[in-house]
Amino acid sequence: MKAIFLNSSDTMISRVFTEATQAKIREKVELLPEVVKPTDLVARKGEFDDVDFIFSTWGILSVPTDAEKVTPEMLADYFPNLRAVFYGAGTVKSFAKGVHAQGAKVFSAWAANAVPVAEFIVAQIILANTGYFQSAVITKGGKWGDGRKIADKMPHNYDIKVGLIGCGMIGSLVARMLKSYSFEVLAHDPFMSAEKAADLGVKSVSLEEIFSECFTISNHLPDIAKTKNMLNYDLFKLMKPNGNFINTGRGAQVREYDLIRALVEEPGRTALLDVTAPEPPKPLSPLFTMPNIFLTPHIAGSMGNEVARMGDYVTEEFLAFVEGKETRYEVTPEMLETMA
Repeated sequence: MKAIFLNSSDTMISRVFTEATQAKIREKVELLPEVVKPTDLVARKGEFDDVDFIFSTWGILSVPTDAEKVTPEMLADYFPNLRAVFYGAGTVKSFAKGVHAQGAKVFSAWAANAVPVAEFIVAQIILANTGYFQSAVITKGGKWGDGRKIADKMPHNYDIKVGLIGCGMIGSLVARMLKSYSFEVLAHDPFMSAEKAADLGVKSVSLEEIFSECFTISNHLPDIAKTKNMLNYDLFKLMKPNGNFINTGRGAQVREYDLIRALVEEPGRTALLDVTAPEPPKPLSPLFTMPNIFLTPHIAGSMGNEVARMGDYVTEEFLAFVEGKETRYEVTPEMLETMA
């Protein structure tokens, strides 16, 4: 069996797939030592006819703007005997359909990428419940007493309701992590069964109940057409006067002006936004200047040493696959309809 690394960046491959991880792969297959660039495929057509497996991460098909574009549909031309792609990153929407079309499988590190996102969200929930973000800004401005007053008005982390919108991989992990706190977790997910809700320890409710009853709300909706602009003023106006909205999902689900309007009407409300649409926001967007909006540059996800976890996850999937054991993180064509 033969395998290659396909990616626009040698550096990214070496960060995600460490030497130890690559050694595990080489124990099972003949692995081409160099990283094959998408821009190399046209000139090297025919060299990879006997390749069984592709390993990659962010940048699997990305090419410079002046280079010939490689589309997912073209993969079958260069890898006619491909059996599977093992993708050491999250979403596979940019290429999965082309792989599935030729009868090959796709495995993703989406579960590994969910770990740091969930940790980021839980940390924000805990801090938001204390009024940390607003209090820190006011205190830094020299108003020590006013910063303390904000914290005094918050419920902190006991006997409150927290809302989760979407209970896919990330939302489910957040729910499990929140079990160790004294929260009542309300969740909205039309695809969640009663059995799953019970297992996660959450109460299934409507979006209106989430926004009206929960002190802190976190969005994990998948990035699909039906969720675009789903979170609008009718919901945001229901937020508590000192409530918090966290978005690490996608900016497209939030009607930006509606969120801004709700935060202007109740300045005690806070939005913690790691994602926006567009990203970054337009230069004159109020998101940059409003004191109750806190922006981060899409950092909820695998960064630093965490990226190696993704390589570990898909390598374990690869070993299970070639040894005929059960795999856990295959992405099927049906799953693409509801995944981020």
